[in-house]
Amino acid sequence: MASWLGGLGSGLGQSLGQVGDSLSSLTGQISSFTKDILLEGAEEVGDAATELHVSNSRLREIESINAAQKFENDRLKKVCSDLEEKHEAAELQIKQLSIEYRNQLQQKEVEISHLKARQNALQEQLQKVQTAAQTAQLGAGVLPPATASASYVPGVRHSSGFEGDDMDFGDIIWSQQEINRLSNEVSRLESEVDHWKQIAVSSKVQGTNDAEQSEICKLQNIVKELKQNLSQEIDEHQHELSVLQDAHRQKLVEISRRHREELSEYEERIEELENRLQQDGVSTDTMDDSKITEQKKNAQSLQGGKAEELQVEDEIRELNHKLSSAKAENKNLLKEQELAKLEKIQLARDYEKLKYEFSVLQRSVAEQDALLNKQEKLQSKTSLPQDVVRLQQALSEAENEIARLSSLNQGLEKELTSAQHKHENILSPNTEDQNSELNQLRQDLERKEHELDESIAERETLIAELEELDKQNQEATQHMITLKEQLSKQHTETDSIIKQLKFDVDSERKKVSELEIEKMKIIKELDSQKEKLSQCSYALNDLHITKQQLQDNIKNLQEQLRKAQDCNSHSKKEIGELQQRLKEREEELHVSLSKLTEKSNEESNYACQGLILKEKEVEIAKLQNDISENKQVNEHLENSLSDLRTENGKLIAAIEELKQELSDTISEKNKVYLEKDTVVEALKMEKRQLESELNQAEKRLLEQAHKYKQTIEELSNARSMDTTALQLEHERLVKLHQEKDFKIAELQSSIEQMETDHQETKEMLTTSLGGQKQLTDLLKEKEVFIEKYKNEALQLKQELEEYMKVSKKQDVFKQNLEEKDRSLAVMKEENNHLKEEIERLKDQQSRSTPVVEPKTLDIIIELESEVTQLKMIRNNLEEEIEVHKKTIEDQNQTTVKLQQSLQEQRKEIDESRFQCEQMNVTHERLFLEKDEEIKNLQKTIEQIKTQLHKERQIIQTDSSDLFQETKVQTLNGENGNEKHDLSKAEIERLVKGIKEREMEIKLLNEKNVSLSQQIDQLSKDEVGKLTRIIQEKDLEIQALNARVSSASYRQDVLGLQQQLQAYVREREQVLAVLSEKTRENSQLKTEYRNIMDMVAAKEAALVRLQEENQKLSNRSENSSQDMSRETIQNLSRIIREKDIEIDALSQKCQTLLTVLQTSSTGADNGSGGVNSNQFEELLQERDKLKQQVKKMEEWKQQVITTVQNMQHESAHLQEELHKLQAQISVESDSTSKLQVDYNGLIQSYEQNEKKLKSFSQELAQVQHSIGQLYNTKDLLLSKLDLVTPSLAAASTISQLSSVQHSPPEVLSDECKLLQNELEQLKKKLQEKESTIRTLQENNQRLSDSVATASEIERKSQEGTESEMRQIKEKHDVLQKSLREKDILIKSKSDQLLSVSENLSNKENENELLKQAVTNLKERNLILEMDIRKLKEENENIVARCREKETEFRALQETNMQFSMMLKEKEFESHSMKEKALAFEKLLKEKEQGKTGELNQLLNEVKSMQEKAVTFQQERDQVMVALKQKQMESSALQSEVQHLHEKEQRLNQELERLRNHLLEMEDSYTREALAAEDREVKLRKKVLILEEKLVSSSTAVENASHQASLQVESLQEQLNLVTKQRDETVMQLTISQDQVKQYALSLANLQMVLEQFQQEEKALYSAELERHQKQSAEWKKKAENLEEKVVSLQESLEEANTALDAASRLTEQLDIKEEQIEELKKEGEIRKEMLEDVQNKLMNLMNSTEGKVDKLLMRNLFIGHFHTPKNKRLEVLRLMGSILGIKKEELDQLLSEEQRGVTRWVTGWLGGGAGSKSVPSTPLRPTQQNIFNSSFSELFVKFLETESRPGLPPPKLSVHDMKPLGAAGTGKTSSTPSKSQMQDSAVSAVGRRPDANPFLAPRSAAVPLITPASSSGHLLMKPISDALPTFTPLPVSPDASAGAVLKDLLKQ
Repeated sequence: MASWLGGLGSGLGQSLGQVGDSLSSLTGQISSFTKDILLEGAEEVGDAATELHVSNSRLREIESINAAQKFENDRLKKVCSDLEEKHEAAELQIKQLSIEYRNQLQQKEVEISHLKARQNALQEQLQKVQTAAQTAQLGAGVLPPATASASYVPGVRHSSGFEGDDMDFGDIIWSQQEINRLSNEVSRLESEVDHWKQIAVSSKVQGTNDAEQSEICKLQNIVKELKQNLSQEIDEHQHELSVLQDAHRQKLVEISRRHREELSEYEERIEELENRLQQDGVSTDTMDDSKITEQKKNAQSLQGGKAEELQVEDEIRELNHKLSSAKAENKNLLKEQELAKLEKIQLARDYEKLKYEFSVLQRSVAEQDALLNKQEKLQSKTSLPQDVVRLQQALSEAENEIARLSSLNQGLEKELTSAQHKHENILSPNTEDQNSELNQLRQDLERKEHELDESIAERETLIAELEELDKQNQEATQHMITLKEQLSKQHTETDSIIKQLKFDVDSERKKVSELEIEKMKIIKELDSQKEKLSQCSYALNDLHITKQQLQDNIKNLQEQLRKAQDCNSHSKKEIGELQQRLKEREEELHVSLSKLTEKSNEESNYACQGLILKEKEVEIAKLQNDISENKQVNEHLENSLSDLRTENGKLIAAIEELKQELSDTISEKNKVYLEKDTVVEALKMEKRQLESELNQAEKRLLEQAHKYKQTIEELSNARSMDTTALQLEHERLVKLHQEKDFKIAELQSSIEQMETDHQETKEMLTTSLGGQKQLTDLLKEKEVFIEKYKNEALQLKQELEEYMKVSKKQDVFKQNLEEKDRSLAVMKEENNHLKEEIERLKDQQSRSTPVVEPKTLDIIIELESEVTQLKMIRNNLEEEIEVHKKTIEDQNQTTVKLQQSLQEQRKEIDESRFQCEQMNVTHERLFLEKDEEIKNLQKTIEQIKTQLHKERQIIQTDSSDLFQETKVQTLNGENGNEKHDLSKAEIERLVKGIKEREMEIKLLNEKNVSLSQQIDQLSKDEVGKLTRIIQEKDLEIQALNARVSSASYRQDVLGLQQQLQAYVREREQVLAVLSEKTRENSQLKTEYRNIMDMVAAKEAALVRLQEENQKLSNRSENSSQDMSRETIQNLSRIIREKDIEIDALSQKCQTLLTVLQTSSTGADNGSGGVNSNQFEELLQERDKLKQQVKKMEEWKQQVITTVQNMQHESAHLQEELHKLQAQISVESDSTSKLQVDYNGLIQSYEQNEKKLKSFSQELAQVQHSIGQLYNTKDLLLSKLDLVTPSLAAASTISQLSSVQHSPPEVLSDECKLLQNELEQLKKKLQEKESTIRTLQENNQRLSDSVATASEIERKSQEGTESEMRQIKEKHDVLQKSLREKDILIKSKSDQLLSVSENLSNKENENELLKQAVTNLKERNLILEMDIRKLKEENENIVARCREKETEFRALQETNMQFSMMLKEKEFESHSMKEKALAFEKLLKEKEQGKTGELNQLLNEVKSMQEKAVTFQQERDQVMVALKQKQMESSALQSEVQHLHEKEQRLNQELERLRNHLLEMEDSYTREALAAEDREVKLRKKVLILEEKLVSSSTAVENASHQASLQVESLQEQLNLVTKQRDETVMQLTISQDQVKQYALSLANLQMVLEQFQQEEKALYSAELERHQKQSAEWKKKAENLEEKVVSLQESLEEANTALDAASRLTEQLDIKEEQIEELKKEGEIRKEMLEDVQNKLMNLMNSTEGKVDKLLMRNLFIGHFHTPKNKRLEVLRLMGSILGIKKEELDQLLSEEQRGVTRWVTGWLGGGAGSKSVPSTPLRPTQQNIFNSSFSELFVKFLETESRPGLPPPKLSVHDMKPLGAAGTGKTSSTPSKSQMQDSAVSAVGRRPDANPFLAPRSAAVPLITPASSSGHLLMKPISDALPTFTPLPVSPDASAGAVLKDLLKQ
């Protein structure tokens, strides 16, 4: 049904459209027909017979055409009648259908409500069933999804009844679909309900079979388990994969570690071999020393001989001399050997270096040869470069040096071998001579033993001394052997460590040298890159200049094009007007010719015609001039077009060149990025290797530390053996310590040198990085420019396309012009013919007599009117030309403004660039300051380290001094007892003191170890940091290296060297400046202030940006709103003006018709005067209207220019927005950089704080240790004071016993006394009981052994006296040193206090700085928030701009539509003009009485009009279609361009990936080759070392042979020594007893020590637990704080979201408030309008109540006298009723009138003054029935027509109230909107009772022809409801009511 109705409606619309088209084409047909007739009439025919024949044939043709036209008219009438019947039938059907559909819809709605209720019920049931099923199936894992049905609730649209016929078929169809869908859903829900019911029933049934349910549950559980297993297996697989990957990594790490360990083992082996070689040299020296000592001993033993012995002595002396000389020679030879070795090593190194240089030179030579070959190919005539010659010379010199060094090496080896031979030759005879002489001497000694009996006594003494010396010597030798062994071990270890360190240093130096070489290369490449960049920049600048020139050219071309377009438009208009003029002139000429032919028959005025012809000739000349001017204009246009085409070609070529350059630059960029990537990957690999090497180094250090600990423990064990050994060991340790200190100092100096080198490299890198940053910035700028160029190229393409279109249009215009030229030529020929005819007619007229007829006057008047019209048209055209000139000037001004704005923008860009450069400079300064801070921090760390070392040394010296002091004090206590026995108790005391000192030393050693560990950790951290920095710098250097191509830029070396020297100078200056800088605190403060300033500046900038954003948003909103309003208002005004013009033209046509009618009918002179007056008034009105039209057109062009300006401004605003966004992005980058800096500063603060804490802890430990040392010193002093009196007492007892030799009783008495004294001492000193007991035992033993060992004691006393003197001296020295140490300790404590104070101050400052940093962080966060807000605002603004752009596009489209409407209106006006002309011709032909031809002409005119309308519509459709096609083609072109760009990008990425792969493969191959080279080198080294081992083993064998000989001699000496040993065994037993006593005291001391250690351990564990608890508490606090932070962040986010929502709500509220205000304003305007209208109505009512028209009264008066006397009373009654006189008064007056006429006449005439304002009230319908006669009826009809108001009251329909969003709410009264048009259409439909509710008829909606064809006179027609009314035109009384009354009265 719907489709049938739709087809019926479309058919009706088409049929109605055809009817309208046929009606509109009638006028066109008539006009064309008249033209054809006139043209045919213009043809000249010679004879009268032929003329008759032609006229007859034409008449027949015309009659045939007329018959065809009549037939067509009949057919069309039938079609119209059929269509009307169909229309009525269709309307009836539609009514019925609509009623049926409404009923159906109501039913369906009811059904929908029922279905919804059912659906809800079913859903509830479903939910219940689901719950039941869930309870029934507890084990069920999966349920079928039923939520979809419940979740999907469709949004049904309800219609609240049918108030009007607003329902569409679409709604009906939609509701039908909705019903179908709902019914389907209901059926589905029912099926689901059934399913669930079945499940419920089955579950109830299954309630009995629990086994099945359990099985189901089991199965479900199994499924779950399987799923879990699957997931577990997947997890396990993933875990295994990760484990395998980890294992693979570990394997790789282990393999690499093993490789490195093997390398290290090889290196150790090499070092051991070198050590062995050195030891071999040392062993020979020791052998010679031992021989010399033996000879000396022999010499001493043989001192007491006789003369023979003297001779022997002389010989010995000689031998000694020889030996010393041999020794000296040996030493010299050894030194020479060592020097030779060193020289050999140096030569080997030089050789390796030369080899390396030679290989490098070879490579460079090969490369240069390749380069030379290339250059020779390119330039055959060019000479070889100087570099190659220089390198060849260097090669030759290097080869010469190598040869010289090899010869020197061979000579040195020969010298060495000869020296060794000499040495052996000297030694062998010396030894043989010595052996022989010794044998002789021994024989002499055996002979003369008898003679030496006298000197036995002396010999015995000497032997005793010798025995003692031998013992001491043996002990010393044993001790020396042990020491030598230990020292050799330590020496080997230290040598290995030193060699490793040297090796590391050498490797690092090599690395540094390599890095420097690489740096040089990098600098070269950087310079080359800079040159390239400068070239690129120059090229870019050239491109910029060319681009600017092209832009200027384009602008000029655009201006020229605009001018050309304007000229074209002008020429088009002029051509159109000329065509119209030509047509009019042709028509006029044809008319004039026909008239002239007629007038030749009817002799007319010749003089008038002569004048007319002259005017015509003048006009024709003017037209010819215009045509020539048009031709010239066209030629100019053609020339400009050809120029434009050539320039376009040039532009296209330039654009292609730009594209090629862009593609080249992009490819170069891609290559650079690829090189960067490869370099970064290589650096990453090297970084990993360095990290692994560091790990190995740390492991080695740990192993060495373990070894050192073991040696320290061994030394401590060795110390506990003997006091003498301890002293020696202590001295040795001191020496070792000094040596180590020296080594450490050397290492520190080397480290400092490394650091300085590192700093130098760092500075160089910073400079290079700065350069890199500048380069990156430049590259970014270039990319931005390239993007701009791309955009401009696209714009140029679009413009080119537009120009192509314009050129095509111009070609079409050319063709038209050519056609016009041809037509002009034809016209000229016709003009010549006409001139000839006119001359012929003049001749005829001169012959004939002049006779004037009145028709010629009419013709003259018509021609004059036409001439005036043409003049007016010309004036209009001139005014339009002036307006166009004005617009062109405005456009020129706008272009000037745009250029100025462009210049300003360029200035701004330059300023922004300058700002960017300044920012870069400031950033570089900041980086330099940061580097200085880092250097200062490193210096402070080094200072702290040195202080710590000093403190350690002080502590060690203190400990050693204390130890010595205690020794001295103990010995001082014995000063009083010099001449008495040194008892064993004293020795015990000394031993105790020594042991206590040993314990203290151990404690100090432990502390030292802990401190050294801490320092090592610190040093490790620092070393790690330094290594990281070095690695980073290496990475940067290698990255720069990879960029630079090695072989390319050799010529810049000298320049780079000069730059390097300059950099070195600058570096020295910078270092000098840095040394003068202040400490960390001041720098931090200054930085803090700078940061604060920066933050303040940022905040200010943010505030400015916010303000600017707000201003911009306000501007854009205001401008967009104003723009939209103004544009719509302007367009509506333009349309109104056009409508006014059309109405004015129609009125003019009507007035002309009326004038013609009056002129034809009225022949009186008075009537002629009236016509001329009216004509003048009409002309004046027309002038006024034309002026108004001009004003309106000017205003329209102003509006168009303002719209264009606004568009330009919007484009500028968008550009500014983009700039702002770019600035914001730059600022965000800078803020991010600042944040990074802040974070770095914070980390440095935290690290400093940690270091300070660690130092404070160390200081506390040191203070604690010093306090303990003080306590121990006091304790020792007190112990010594207590022990001295007891010693004195014991010594007195021993003296008494020795002097008196008293019996044992006395001794027992003395013992008792001693026991009493000892008991008193026990009371005083309970702690020293064990010592007193040991003293008692010792006293008893001494009393027993006094008698036996008195002589030995005397000897020992003599020895002890000398010892005591020495001890005294030592004591004095030690006391002095003690005092000095005390002073030192005091000074150190003061220093410690000051340091602690400084530390506290620093901590406070650090806390303050921390607070400042936190504040800065908070500010930074706030700034970030502000930036985010600004970004959001910017995005909003951008979105608004996009919306505005869409609105602009919509407005442009509406503009297009309005322009189409305007064209249609113009066409209609033209058609109206043609109609007027046709009507005029019809009127003239009416006079002649040609009625049949008129009908035909009318039909033709109508058909032509219809055709014109159809053509116009087709043209409009084609135009619209063309525009759509253009839009589609532009969209397709943009898509094609996008695809091309994508393809290019993909191709570039492919090329990059390929290059990357190739580079990766090259790098891998290089690494593999390097590894193979390393392995080959290591194998060579191993072979060399094995050879050295073999040589050293041979030397060792020789040495062992010599040692065996020495061993034999030593065994002989041993036999002698054994005898002495037997004697010393006795003494040993005695000493062993003493040792036992010492052991007991030692055990006691160890017990005390163990207790002390346990206490310390307990304290330490308690402190540890406390620290652990504290750490746990801190961790908890940290976790709590983190949780709080998270919660705060969440709350912050919520608050932000709430704020955003609030801001949105406020924005919406503001919009609503604005809308409300606008509505209020509209309401007020409407109220004011209502009040005005009401006031006007009231005024009208008041004015019209007491007024009567004079005309009406006059007509009534005349009518009264014209009526017959019988019916005059009726007329009087009528008049009385009109004047409002009552019936009674009327009757009285009539009765009086019957008596006499005078009173009535006098009353009538006298009352005239009062009754002037008689109201023209219309008669009521009830009053019509009173009068039955014909006159009264006619009169009433006439009154009705007259009293009907010309202007209807102003409409204020509801539809005039526009919606909120509608534009142009400002002036509702003057702007008729589309809604009004629609309303008028609806009202028109509503009047008809049979109107279609669904289809609005086409004729009502859009009338094809203006409704002028309705009934009523043309001048009487109301203008329109929506247009403003003008003053009513004065119309002659004959043309209005008077004529009607006359006609009536005549009847």
